[in-house]
Amino acid sequence: MTSKWNYLPLTSDEKHAEDELAKKFANVPPISRLLAQRGIDSAQAAEKFFHPSVRDMHDPFLMPEMDKAVDRLNRAMGSKERIMVYGDYDVDGTTAVALVYKYLSNYYSNIDYYIPTRYDEGYGISRRSIDIAAAQDVKLIIILDCGIKANDEIAYAHSLGIDFIICDHHVPDDELPAAVAILNPKLNGSTYPCPHLSGCGVGFKFMQAFAMSNGIDPSELDTMLDLVAVSIAADIVPMVDENRIMTYHGLRRLNSNPNLGLRAIIKICGLTGREITISDLIFKIGPRINASGRMQRGSEAVELLVARDYADALEKARAIDRYNQDRKELDKRIMDEANAILEARGEMDSDKKSIVIYNPDWHKGIIGIVASRLTELYYKPSVVLTFSNGLATGSSRSVQGFDIYSAVDSARDLLENFGGHTYAVGLSLKEENIGEFTRRFEEFVSRNILPSQLTPQLDIDAYLTFAEITPEFIALLRRFNPFGPGNAKPVFCTRRVMDFGTSKLVGKHLEHIKLELVDDTSGKVLNGIAFNMAENFEHIHSRRPFDICYTIEDNKHQRNTNAVQLQIKAIHITD
Repeated sequence: MTSKWNYLPLTSDEKHAEDELAKKFANVPPISRLLAQRGIDSAQAAEKFFHPSVRDMHDPFLMPEMDKAVDRLNRAMGSKERIMVYGDYDVDGTTAVALVYKYLSNYYSNIDYYIPTRYDEGYGISRRSIDIAAAQDVKLIIILDCGIKANDEIAYAHSLGIDFIICDHHVPDDELPAAVAILNPKLNGSTYPCPHLSGCGVGFKFMQAFAMSNGIDPSELDTMLDLVAVSIAADIVPMVDENRIMTYHGLRRLNSNPNLGLRAIIKICGLTGREITISDLIFKIGPRINASGRMQRGSEAVELLVARDYADALEKARAIDRYNQDRKELDKRIMDEANAILEARGEMDSDKKSIVIYNPDWHKGIIGIVASRLTELYYKPSVVLTFSNGLATGSSRSVQGFDIYSAVDSARDLLENFGGHTYAVGLSLKEENIGEFTRRFEEFVSRNILPSQLTPQLDIDAYLTFAEITPEFIALLRRFNPFGPGNAKPVFCTRRVMDFGTSKLVGKHLEHIKLELVDDTSGKVLNGIAFNMAENFEHIHSRRPFDICYTIEDNKHQRNTNAVQLQIKAIHITD
């Protein structure tokens, strides 16, 4: 799909910041612009941005009800009560459970963990899990990455003498569960400075507060920031404030002395000896951890992440890797079937602003991935449903800038359950309500989505000439890592580049272009890769000029550690 290129001028405040920063970065002016776009307005702020410090993390007791949560946990441990650490079966949930369980196990033995099964119990707290907890004489459940809407289930647990501490980051309803304490930076009235923590991040802050209340050095927890980094990358929460600090130091841990389970996955991914990046967490490590919950049991991921023996961890990692291979095969098959359904319904080129698709035979663990792929392919908010435990159950994903949570919420009277974020929502409803849900979802989207939100947008951070892509510029650009929402990888545009004469088609079906490009500012030749853009090759090969949008990536295939290549995001043929 053709994208629209946007170049947004700096605001007056950003322009003032750029001028101030130019005093320090006079030799690399694009850096001043990139920093100003991120709200950095001084050399001192730039230094803090380039060197994220754990000392700049917030006091965990700024989170509402943190004192209640810590007090209840301390009383449980003092009374030797049975504690259960409970979490969702996705990456965020399993890393959160692993972190809290592993940390508390250093100080307390009467503790266990529980991950519900996606297929028998579904998302969140199940009555079955509460009955299991009661049978084990559990008195306190710490629930992570879910629970904020489990009003009925927590009331049932309370009737059995079980208390809950909720550590969640999903959007709450007006009526909250009757938990002992709710730790959620999105609670109404919360003034916690970083409202977009991951579920694992909330668990980390809870453990920080627990340590502080007991005179334990909270910096011991820094050894677990690799788990938090994986959760932040996989859950795609904003890479700002505390999230960026925790990811920065989590990546350093992953590259020096990672958790044994993560070390085993790193080996399985073929990343041993290479620098682990945020992309590796998103595309290689995260999907493998997720695969156990999608294909089998999420508890297997926790078993891996709390493993104390490397050989045992490696065996578990190999099993999870096999689940991931199975997941890829299912993913492709279901995506093909979804496209066939949409084509048969005539929706490929329809005026509808959304997609709702249902197949009762689809694998429940894959539909979230398929929803993401449909959204990317058709650039429409998408809901994918299958049948599970007597209900149509599904996942939804949104396009940039559109709040799909509000769209799903508009039909809440048709739903049995739902929850999530601005860009991703899980939901369940009766089969007979699918038709009406589809109609009302489309009605809400059509009424509220902007035309610009239905077209992929490429926001250009800066225009560059090849002469400006100097070693000093590359070195400073690397320090903008880790990238993510709120600190997106900069997108650059260079006008009127040309083939050096050596560009060629590559790939199994010659669908990609390996580029060697020049512009008219220097004799510099830069390598690039344009995936799935072979239709532009004839023009490029003719040595006629064209414009490119791109990110600058380290070229790991070159022996030179400073080698980079341009990853082309879009090509515009100029007259």
